[in-house]
Amino acid sequence: MPVEITWWGHATCTVEDSGLRFLTDPLFARRFAHLRRRRGAVPPPHAAEADVAVVSHLHSDHLHLPSLARLAPGTRLLVPRGARRAVPGLARVATSRGLAVTEVAPGDVVPVRGGVRVRAVSARHDGRRLPYGPRLAPALGYVIEGAARTYFAGDTGLFDTMADEVGPVDVALLPVGGWGPYLGAGHLDAGRAARALADLAPAAAVPVHYGTYWPIGMDAVRPHEFHAPGEEFARFAGRLAPKVTVRVPDHGERVLLP
Repeated sequence: MPVEITWWGHATCTVEDSGLRFLTDPLFARRFAHLRRRRGAVPPPHAAEADVAVVSHLHSDHLHLPSLARLAPGTRLLVPRGARRAVPGLARVATSRGLAVTEVAPGDVVPVRGGVRVRAVSARHDGRRLPYGPRLAPALGYVIEGAARTYFAGDTGLFDTMADEVGPVDVALLPVGGWGPYLGAGHLDAGRAARALADLAPAAAVPVHYGTYWPIGMDAVRPHEFHAPGEEFARFAGRLAPKVTVRVPDHGERVLLP
């Protein structure tokens, strides 16, 4: 049974597997804080339909409360352990929308239905809600284990034990850029993402987390970092992981991965 991936932009994807819909890091804003959406239409209402939504870490471009408020009542929401304490508004949104929130840490496994489950894995990223303050929740990746094993990396740097901690996977959704002209520590660019791909050795991969949001007024600053990471990742992957099928979808495009 193929897995279907729809990339809505940034780190937001719908993963369809075994008749279930999984939504990663929902972000449906046209503009927030100092960022505006420069490519791809704002996702349509059906993009918020999911059986399970996962949040990788607490940064507002990954845990975006107005976007979570678009989820249907009863949606199961997986968040890093400590998220409700670190982000008080999360509890208000969950209560008002009737979301079933489960906090998880690396190694936790959450059964969904029909043998399908979601496993939380570690990430190397500063996942604090604010740039300064205590680290109240870990940054995570997730492996959706259904007909296929799909790894959503969230935000992460490359680390030596990544392949061991993630385990064998069939599909990898890897971040290859960001929302500004420079990437700090704890991120993958196209080259490092291709190195991660070579270690993970899935059958297929999709680059995410690039080419969607950019700081207002900085359109002319290093535009290469906005436009190029997806295709750069595909080129690097062709050299470092030639057996992996890499698909680079447009915003809103659905791809089938056997």
